[in-house]
Amino acid sequence: MKRLIGVLLAAVMLMAFLAACTPTETPTEPPSEVPPSETVSEVPSTSPSPSDESEDPGEPEEQELNIAIFQGGYGPEFWEEIIKRFEADNPGVTVNMQISPEIGDIIRPQIVAGDVPDFLNMNDNDQTGVVLSLIQDNGLLDITDVFNGPQYDSDAPLKDKIIDGFLESAKCAPYGDGKIYLGPSNAGPMGLVYNKNLFEQQGWSVPVTWDDFFALGDLAKAEGISLLTYQGIYPGYMESVLFPAIASKIGLEDFKKITSYQPGIWTDPRVVSVLEQFAKIYSGGYLMPGTVALNHTQSQTDQMNDKALFIPNGTWMENEMEDAERAEGYRFALTPPPVDSAGATRYIMSSVEQFSIPASAKNPELAKRFMRFIYTDDAIKLYAELCGAVMATNNALDLVSQYLTDGVAGMFGSYSEPNAAAIIVGFDAVPEGSNIVPGDEIFQPLSDVMTGSMTAQEWAESIDQAYQDIQAGR
Repeated sequence: MKRLIGVLLAAVMLMAFLAACTPTETPTEPPSEVPPSETVSEVPSTSPSPSDESEDPGEPEEQELNIAIFQGGYGPEFWEEIIKRFEADNPGVTVNMQISPEIGDIIRPQIVAGDVPDFLNMNDNDQTGVVLSLIQDNGLLDITDVFNGPQYDSDAPLKDKIIDGFLESAKCAPYGDGKIYLGPSNAGPMGLVYNKNLFEQQGWSVPVTWDDFFALGDLAKAEGISLLTYQGIYPGYMESVLFPAIASKIGLEDFKKITSYQPGIWTDPRVVSVLEQFAKIYSGGYLMPGTVALNHTQSQTDQMNDKALFIPNGTWMENEMEDAERAEGYRFALTPPPVDSAGATRYIMSSVEQFSIPASAKNPELAKRFMRFIYTDDAIKLYAELCGAVMATNNALDLVSQYLTDGVAGMFGSYSEPNAAAIIVGFDAVPEGSNIVPGDEIFQPLSDVMTGSMTAQEWAESIDQAYQDIQAGR
């Protein structure tokens, strides 16, 4: 496991140059999409009402912290427990939590009405666009001092505990000015998830090149299995395949043109050639029938029942699909997306979920303290124990190996594959005046590509037009 974290650290350091980039709208992961729900769980305030009588000066100050949490594939248990521990360690503090898969839709009208949470656990790629809007409107608090300052339980700077390259990336520093506005939460590899048991039973090798990929698809067809499915109505999951494939094709320096909205990059013949590989998934009959109409849990269940060999996803999938039906003996594994040649760098997109504090939070200092609390070793262990996930700290894998399943640990092993390297993808903040959501422009046309109504060239041209509009502030 120590070898894995060493590989992860070395790989992520290769991507420190992306510090000027800002987050993509898409799911990464994350997971960005979860089954619809109208339920909002809330930890009610238990703090006593202020008394009219004189207060005992020795009593701790009563404070409330209002937090909004996206309930994704990891469930609510971690947050319920961490709140109890924080309150116990901070007498007089009450944490009020709103948690829901639909938290963005819930808090948006609250924010408009001036009722702003003190702390957010939502990603920049959340489908509701709340965090993205806050970034565009300069609505997040500068939390550079949190990471330059001491850890919750140590005098050492908190930034020293975070994996190199994360704080500098646009996932945390969206304006490219070196200031941190989002703290990294869990992190892990994203790519093509597959059933390791099926491959072993069939004697199939995991493909490295695009030629290998489609050759395997032909073998799978003979067994009645499709090569690929994806979360059809949430096409942003395809970021974990598209962006690494493009980076492998054009190199990291030119990939910065993708994340900084440079017109002409999407119509570059090298990029179009990658898009053509995606179009071939449909034209060659390699896509699982019905994919474009499926949500994430439906497509993931089908893949787990061996209806398709691969699905784009990340380490959270095992926890998210814990109770889902699956093929007998199913074992989670993950591999980087295909590349042109066996010697090419195989980039693995590293998911980074985020914490943030709105600039208009009523209790920002308490929110900062809560954020530091989440980075303590005990909280890191708790997160792994209850979520089966790994925080973006450089000691996390050593701390939590005992809590990880063989599947999750094996997915982290993808960083050790030949020629593998991590990539953190973040997009520049969209210029003021532009209402374009880059992720929508990149991934929404995918359904048309995967049904044959749009060519790879047309896909490229549509994104290029969006980039021109962004540069023009439209």
